[in-house]
Amino acid sequence: MFNKSKILGSIAGLGLLFGTASSVATAQMPTHSSEQTSQFRRIEQPLPLKVGVTLGGLGLIGLELWWFLFSKNKATKANSEQGIQELTINVDGGYEPDRVIVKSGQPVRLNFFRRDPSSCLEKVLLPDFHIAQDLPLNHITPIEFTPPKPGQYQFTCGMNMFRGVVEVQ
Repeated sequence: MFNKSKILGSIAGLGLLFGTASSVATAQMPTHSSEQTSQFRRIEQPLPLKVGVTLGGLGLIGLELWWFLFSKNKATKANSEQGIQELTINVDGGYEPDRVIVKSGQPVRLNFFRRDPSSCLEKVLLPDFHIAQDLPLNHITPIEFTPPKPGQYQFTCGMNMFRGVVEVQ
């Protein structure tokens, strides 16, 4: 699939291309006019420039839609040791992984390791299990619960800006 560095490189390249094209178009415009008029004057742009700007805009809209709607991280399955399903979730600008797969009816231990000092990520909430836990900076905080039935259970930061899902099968 796509990786983020290729996408960012493509965006930077498009920015340079459009910046250069607009500089050329600006250089071709007269800087001052000997006669002053009170009416607007139409400035014609070359057709390739119009097409390029339109395609670039559509490409950026498509990239944004893909990023926010279709780019989901792969789910990570919890490891089962001594009857407890366990997984470490790194808290650094969000949750990684943000999608966890576990089995129903078995105890789950999610170890949250917070590296991000922002106040939003100081707390994790699992409302379906009535859990609200503070996450100290640079410490692993275990949270244990037993999902009773299959489904998707959301966990969020204290401000509900960052989210993750526990998928119970």
